[in-house]
Amino acid sequence: MWLPPPGMGAGGWGTRTGMKVGGTPAVAASGEEIGPDGVREPGGEVHAWLPGQNQTVCGLALSRTRLRRFPHVRFDYSGTDVLTEADPVGWICPRCLAATAGRRGKEKHGWIRQSPRP
Repeated sequence: MWLPPPGMGAGGWGTRTGMKVGGTPAVAASGEEIGPDGVREPGGEVHAWLPGQNQTVCGLALSRTRLRRFPHVRFDYSGTDVLTEADPVGWICPRCLAATAGRRGKEKHGWIRQSPRP
């Protein structure tokens, strides 16, 4: 009978105490810049990443795509954000935007019935 190593829950891999999977998505980016206060900031191609995982929300492996992790930067972009030439961020992943946006309001479905049957 297989027993999990010490410190690992009965659920198997990924359920270790102290390992936080899920929660608020952070940023993983293809480049980085140093801000005026000396803190690393994401640049280039930006994706949503859940700390504790080795892939982005849209499914890209961080190691294969050579994306850098920014656990101190929250992924709080929206689909209406306008990027200019002055921004260090050049592209925001639309699949990550869709995955982190969630439902609009208290809707159960993504559609609304206009003319219900009697």
